[in-house]
Amino acid sequence: MECVSSGEGPTVVALHGGMGGVDQSLLLAEAALARPGFRVVALSRPGYLGTKLELGRSPQQQADLIAATLDALDLAQAAVIAVSAGGPSALQFALRHPQRCWGVVLVSCCSGHMATPPEVARRLPLMLLMARLPLLPALLAWQAARQPEKAAARSIADPAVRTRTLAHPQAGPLFRVLLASSMDRLAQRLPGTLNDIAQFAAIDRYPLAQITAPLLVIHGSADRVVPFAHAARVAAEVPRAELMRIEAGEHVCLFTALDAARERLGVFLAAHAPPARATASPAPRHTTAS
Repeated sequence: MECVSSGEGPTVVALHGGMGGVDQSLLLAEAALARPGFRVVALSRPGYLGTKLELGRSPQQQADLIAATLDALDLAQAAVIAVSAGGPSALQFALRHPQRCWGVVLVSCCSGHMATPPEVARRLPLMLLMARLPLLPALLAWQAARQPEKAAARSIADPAVRTRTLAHPQAGPLFRVLLASSMDRLAQRLPGTLNDIAQFAAIDRYPLAQITAPLLVIHGSADRVVPFAHAARVAAEVPRAELMRIEAGEHVCLFTALDAARERLGVFLAAHAPPARATASPAPRHTTAS
């Protein structure tokens, strides 16, 4: 597993979504955690960047890889914060390793069976084509940097919300990085993305009532990629679940409602974090381990 480990405090494992990788896991952690005081372990899930798909295709296998990564880093417990396609692996970690999971945060997450979203289906052929034309993704990333409003329009439909988000002193720079990052090393992000699509179409109903860890769901009511019903089901079935509904929020509601999401997430983590083990290094460590 390719991972970056940094910081000191209770451990939080960050899991990216589709078209992601360890860079987007780090971006998720930076966006979600407003204050220091946590050890962040950011991962590339199998099929993304430096982690081979053969290590674990299913969410169950990926959950076991999270546990193995904690073993390699000599860490006993962790909370898992996931975005979008990272949701099933986070839920399986809570189900399969309950003694090692002190909390779960799902941001705009898939939580069970899901057909390919229409927006993803429309863009996927173009992504496959661009992966064979290395200069084209670089050109699109350059255009996104020069015209962030136009690039952001695919994710934020409301012009006023889009302008406000891009102008936000923290959300704006983070969102710009997110927009550009998917075009970087595109061919190394597609195997995991295609695997996620296949896995989610085959998922059976998860036994969410068996999750014992505290869980926070943050989801936009107008999410066009992962329907809000995924969040509502988790909130209804997980015994210790809390739901933060972002009214009219889209799939990138973490950025469009950054201040409110950070505040709620900070309260949640502070309420449930265990005492930290003194094993964290203050300097980032980037490694690939099997």
